[in-house]
Amino acid sequence: MRHYTLIAPAKINLYLEIIGDRPDGYHELVMILQSIDLADQIDIQASSTDAIRVRCNHPQVPTDKSNLAYRAAELMATEFPDAYAKYGGVDITITKRIPIAAGLAGGSTNAAAVLVGIDLLWNLGLTQSELEELGAILGSDVPFCVAGGTAIATGRGEQLSPLPSLDTIYIVLAKYRSLEVSTPWAYKTYRQEFGSSYLRDKDSLAARANAVHSGTMVKAILHKDAREIAQKLHNDLEKVVLPAYPQVLQLRETFANQEGVLGTMMSGSGPTVFALCESKQQAEQLQLHVREAIPDQDLELFVTQLITHGIKVRSSV
Repeated sequence: MRHYTLIAPAKINLYLEIIGDRPDGYHELVMILQSIDLADQIDIQASSTDAIRVRCNHPQVPTDKSNLAYRAAELMATEFPDAYAKYGGVDITITKRIPIAAGLAGGSTNAAAVLVGIDLLWNLGLTQSELEELGAILGSDVPFCVAGGTAIATGRGEQLSPLPSLDTIYIVLAKYRSLEVSTPWAYKTYRQEFGSSYLRDKDSLAARANAVHSGTMVKAILHKDAREIAQKLHNDLEKVVLPAYPQVLQLRETFANQEGVLGTMMSGSGPTVFALCESKQQAEQLQLHVREAIPDQDLELFVTQLITHGIKVRSSV
């Protein structure tokens, strides 16, 4: 049986601005997305039957059709019925390292890896753009997870404009295992509180999205200026999540009060908070200091760094 092992990196938001509503019910967003070196492993191989099977080492990850990786395999079977008929089903094994329900695109990156893996397994020869288009059917974060690196994302997050990749900045991630923040709740609450400020016409939305392309955060990324990037971190969803979730606010404030932290912010709709550091040594020191400040066994802390790629093939048999 042919077998591929893929690495599926998590992502953080360096910038998240909500600028309006969309006819499809989603929000019109402008984001800067960044891959990080915290990753799941996806093993995918041809099955001896036409079944799609998903296994995972994490007991809270579903293995049925509610799993985005399962739906990615289903989508490929639907889109490429001849290849499905020829090669049969797939066995997918997910080894989770990315914390679940963390705002780090763990489910999306698993789905992206399945798209890439089945493309290889079935000899489809799809381009990255074609894989991103398939990913957009599954979810807003999936196209970026296919591509990885650093990118501006507009629309509902699926329209990507690559930026020069960052890879020399270290980060510390913090998340309480038992804490989850509902993404639909976060966006709905933001709409209720700040919807009156939304841009309404297409020209204004396009102009605002374009302004980010020439804005200060993009300039800082172009110059690979870690300190300036840290100063320009922005996430509109903090306005509703931090008041409602004191543990998330506590993490952000604890990071902000530590030496060696260039900047700190919640990623996506939370509840993960990250801090940027200039070196691995500073990041490791920060991890120790936060552990001392918050000696709660429910708190997970990770030292990782920004990376330049999305899904990667580790090995094939």
